[in-house]
Amino acid sequence: MEFILNDEDFKLFKDFIYEKSGIYFSEINKAVLENRLYEIMLKNKYLSLKEYYNFLLKDENEIRNFLDKVTTNLTKFFRNEPQFEALKNTVIKEIVKRNKEKGINNIRIWSAGCSSGEEPYTIAMVFAEELGFNSSFEVKIVASDISLKSLLIAKEGFYSEEKVKDVPQNYLEKYFERIGDGYKIKDEIKKMIKFDYHNLKHEFPYKDLDIIFCRNVIIYFDQKIQLDVINKFYNLLRDYGYLFLGHSESLFGMNTKFKFRKIDNAICYIKDETK
Repeated sequence: MEFILNDEDFKLFKDFIYEKSGIYFSEINKAVLENRLYEIMLKNKYLSLKEYYNFLLKDENEIRNFLDKVTTNLTKFFRNEPQFEALKNTVIKEIVKRNKEKGINNIRIWSAGCSSGEEPYTIAMVFAEELGFNSSFEVKIVASDISLKSLLIAKEGFYSEEKVKDVPQNYLEKYFERIGDGYKIKDEIKKMIKFDYHNLKHEFPYKDLDIIFCRNVIIYFDQKIQLDVINKFYNLLRDYGYLFLGHSESLFGMNTKFKFRKIDNAICYIKDETK
């Protein structure tokens, strides 16, 4: 089956993806979209892209499946380690102190674009290591993604030896259980996390957050959607809440209220209403 994504169909599908998710496919990424569409056509035996497009317009479940297929889900445990060092050495202590002073006995974190779960599980392990499981603070992590397939993997919490190679040995022994040829996250860590389907193009159902991790996600949005998402993050955070982005992402030149902060070798952004 010969398959070429012509300019007309490329525009049709890239506009559809943008409308539904805010993800922008440039000409540079045309080959990626072409490959994903080819796989869909081959598997489902559609006669034309127009036939598949018309089916998409009528089926919300297929829209979710389609967005799942065209998004990239690359992640690993302790990715961008300096950020987790900052979390361990500085951020957790600051949040605990501040929340205690305000009479708040919980810590709320959102892992937005959590992929197959390595990021939220890493966050949970760092908190467990610093606060223990019997802390007077309730630590709750919401982890969301647009990929249902990735969320199923995340909820299962089972990873191959290759996937856990970046997990420090003491964490691996304390928070994972060896099963067959892989490792499964222990229930104590799983209980800290709620996995949830969420499209960042839509309104956010979360609020009163202390930390938001949204790493290597906004690079797939154009400037308009980026600004909209970042400003919504700001409004969802408690005062002095933290935003962590991917190492290749920055708010430089973006009109937001966030304030830049460097903690050791890690960069983050703070919600600070003081002048």
